Amino acid sequence: MREIMMKSINPTTGETINSFETYSEKGVEKIINAADKCWHSWQKTSFSHRSQIMQNLASLLKSKKEKLAHLMAIEMGKVKKEGIAEIEKCAWVCDYYAQNAESFLENELIKTEAKKSFVSYQPIGTILAVMPWNFPFWQVFRFAAPTIMAGNTAVLKHASNVPGCALEIEDLFREAGFPENVFRTLLIGSRQVENVIKHPAIKAVSLTGSTPAGKSVASIAGSVLKKCVLELGGSDPYLILKDANLEEAAKICATGRLLNAGQSCIAAKRFIVVDEVYFEFLEHFTHEMNEAHFGDPCDPETTMGPLAREDLRNELHNQVVDSVNKGAEVVIGGEIPNRKGAFYPPTILENIQPGMPAYDEELFGPVAAVIRVKDEKEAIKVANDTGFGLGAAVFTADIKKGENIAEIQLEAGCCFVNDFVKSDPRLPFGGIKESGYGRELSSFGIKEFMNAKTVVVK
Repeated sequence: MREIMMKSINPTTGETINSFETYSEKGVEKIINAADKCWHSWQKTSFSHRSQIMQNLASLLKSKKEKLAHLMAIEMGKVKKEGIAEIEKCAWVCDYYAQNAESFLENELIKTEAKKSFVSYQPIGTILAVMPWNFPFWQVFRFAAPTIMAGNTAVLKHASNVPGCALEIEDLFREAGFPENVFRTLLIGSRQVENVIKHPAIKAVSLTGSTPAGKSVASIAGSVLKKCVLELGGSDPYLILKDANLEEAAKICATGRLLNAGQSCIAAKRFIVVDEVYFEFLEHFTHEMNEAHFGDPCDPETTMGPLAREDLRNELHNQVVDSVNKGAEVVIGGEIPNRKGAFYPPTILENIQPGMPAYDEELFGPVAAVIRVKDEKEAIKVANDTGFGLGAAVFTADIKKGENIAEIQLEAGCCFVNDFVKSDPRLPFGGIKESGYGRELSSFGIKEFMNAKTVVVK
């Protein structure tokens, strides 16, 4: 009898909500084979058929958004308002691909000497998704909606602290009317992932997670020549130039730093401010960061919940302490609250230098590293002085200059002008350097797990 349990623990109270038995090797094998068998029939269905069920799923998400937001609140600490917005975004991506998948995957005619030559996009089979806890529904749906609309099937290995969300997602696909094995959840630990990747029926892997996790999965997948799409960590720089609207920039930067209690790969993390406006920006930014009210995520007055687990909170605090020991200065926050739960206050660090965790590493929580630089040129240099390359933003009144910096000079997959970085179903999303490779969303994302087949008729 198996006794390996996966626990769902409320990060606000520390209490165990539920326990789930992890799946046996035989159980995992059965699910993967069932998903593979389902693919052989699912790939033959029409786009209109898939679209109708995907729209059913979008409607189902909208009708259950309060319930699903509550599940996120108690399982990983997301405030209800943000949870509802997350579910609405999941419904959006389902509707988006229901409406656009067919046109994205139309044959592309190419003129050659042949009578006819074209590219045909064909689904490749069952895709494994390894997903994190921080956006437990959105991360899955932004992968699943295009993957399944394209004619593939999917199996999900979700983070071990959100098993309730993982099982709920499987139920949603079933309730919407998808065939039983188009989308399945695997309740397994990280040690079982290697065997799943190497299973002959798994054709590719999509992972959203840390850079070390991405390297591990890519290594395993590479050993069996299976494609990966990796969306990994980030240490997003936000440049505050001397002509920026400082009050507005401070509001946007605080929002970008504190969304989901700062637990986002594309959250603003390093704020690089030119000397001329440094103190004025810091004053506005400190005010905005202090406005956050952290507490029970189920309380409508709460604007920021706890971190997802106490060990994650402690790891973040250790990075703060290490940075301070190396010369960083605390403007606000920086101390673990004397209360139950995995809480950490909005924190600002300044006097940040290379060699500190606040400069070199990803701070996955509500901690902002404010870096003072001489001018715009140095700001760009510091922004690019990182192993990461996921998102970046620049704040300036000169839109043409901001666009040039975003397009040409910042080394990142997503660059915004006068706004915080966010994903959008209509736009490709992904990073460079140690932030991963491949793209999700838009027409780019749906083609990642397709065979771009060349067909030539003499």
